[in-house]
Amino acid sequence: MAIVKARMCAVFGGIYCLRHSVQCLVVDKESRKCKAIIDQFGQRIISKHFLVEDSYFSENTCSHVRYRQISRAVLITDRSVLKTDSDQQISILTVPAEEPGTFAVRVIELCSSTMTCMKGTYLVHLTCTSSKTAREDLEPVVQKLFTPYTETEIENEEVEKPRLLWALYFNMRDSSDISRSSYNDLPSNVYVCSGPDCSLGSDNAVKQAETLFHQICPNEDFCPPPPNPEDIILDGDSVQPEASESSAIPEANSETPRESANLGNPEEPSE
Repeated sequence: MAIVKARMCAVFGGIYCLRHSVQCLVVDKESRKCKAIIDQFGQRIISKHFLVEDSYFSENTCSHVRYRQISRAVLITDRSVLKTDSDQQISILTVPAEEPGTFAVRVIELCSSTMTCMKGTYLVHLTCTSSKTAREDLEPVVQKLFTPYTETEIENEEVEKPRLLWALYFNMRDSSDISRSSYNDLPSNVYVCSGPDCSLGSDNAVKQAETLFHQICPNEDFCPPPPNPEDIILDGDSVQPEASESSAIPEANSETPRESANLGNPEEPSE
């Protein structure tokens, strides 16, 4: 799906700058709008609008933001929690909260056919809204569903629960319900996208994308059906001049454009 979207964007004039990280914003002092960004190579990339996930902001910009936290665990196990003869399935399990003030835990198990883990193993994700640290929130569920991998258990062939081969616990912030006004001194043409939330699926991301789209392009339809590729006609496609034998094909200039070459210190525009 991502490849299809990228190709459709390119067909209609979109430009992708791959492997470019943002170092600073170029803000006009009079209009207080973002004119461009400076990437890690010192290149200036000009744009009328700038969409950014809020983890890229500095601590000063987020100093008044109060984030919720998400507890997550990533596990590798030796077999599925679902007792079945098939090894080609994705399992989704919701474990209800047992104590007041805690939250239900969502468990998603992926088999090797999803190309996320080695054959004979399973990749398991556990997610919930944080009440404590990730280990405190999720380890009780892990202990119920899986057996720690020890030498004693290796010798026992009648282990009922899958063996836990590897585990990682971590907390991440949830910015899905943060208002744009919570951030400090954002230019008016900088739009904030949140990171992942606890929900299953991408409903919140789609709603957020639609809201931002209408702010930037108020008179356009959001995600219209893509046209048939055979019906797409670009300017100049109908007339293709024949190249004569004596015509020279210009080579692409690999040098940095003069405007980009004379950027100066990337830190200066961000003042």
